[in-house]
Amino acid sequence: MGVLQDRVALVTGSSRGIGAAIATLFAREGARVAVHGRDEEALGAVRAAIEREGGAAMTVTGDVTKLSDVEALRARIEAGLGPVDILIANAGASLTKPGLLEEISEEGWRASVEANLTATFLTLKSFLPGMKQRRRGSIVTVSSAAARRPHPHSPIPYAAAKAGIQMLTQHAAAQVGPFGIRINCLAPETILTERNNEQIPEAQKAALVETHPIKRLGTPDDVARAALFLASDQSAWITGAIIDVSGGAVMV
Repeated sequence: MGVLQDRVALVTGSSRGIGAAIATLFAREGARVAVHGRDEEALGAVRAAIEREGGAAMTVTGDVTKLSDVEALRARIEAGLGPVDILIANAGASLTKPGLLEEISEEGWRASVEANLTATFLTLKSFLPGMKQRRRGSIVTVSSAAARRPHPHSPIPYAAAKAGIQMLTQHAAAQVGPFGIRINCLAPETILTERNNEQIPEAQKAALVETHPIKRLGTPDDVARAALFLASDQSAWITGAIIDVSGGAVMV
């Protein structure tokens, strides 16, 4: 019996990378998992991998920056798997390059804030009422080390949006704790997703390793295991926490 046996979990943004690792691990631990994204082929691959290991999964698509899409995918999950017990609000992206604040376009600012902060807000907005009615639920939001450690070369809109997710998490946790719902936040540092592994030059990887007391870069599985702890009853008296998954590069 896994630590998430028979629970229903939604992992937004889980067609690849960190989200796919979380969805796969949760299925191994007994959850029935809704895998979410926009790339149907990639979603199908994650679902197939879960099912090959004997897990249960379904795929859902939808734009989490639109409440109507979030509500529709929630209805599909409830019809296919049942009410969501565990919500991992992972969907997000950095959509602006690092640069001087005054050179950031309004469109670039809005794009990063929408894809990260607004998407997380709308996801919580849709799923919290049912959790409150059932008086149970565990939610994990995903921020970033960029929100924890100011740097002159950070992509500012992304960092600001991810910092907003942290405060959104803590204010929401204070509201919904009396309903038996916990909300915590993960803040990963550089993670060697498939995309990062391909795009970051080897010399830069080596330089990044040296900024971490634990002398390696993080993997999607590192983040997935932290998410599993926060989603499960092993963290039953933890809420409103921001957990740095950073190899010691961020210590707050």
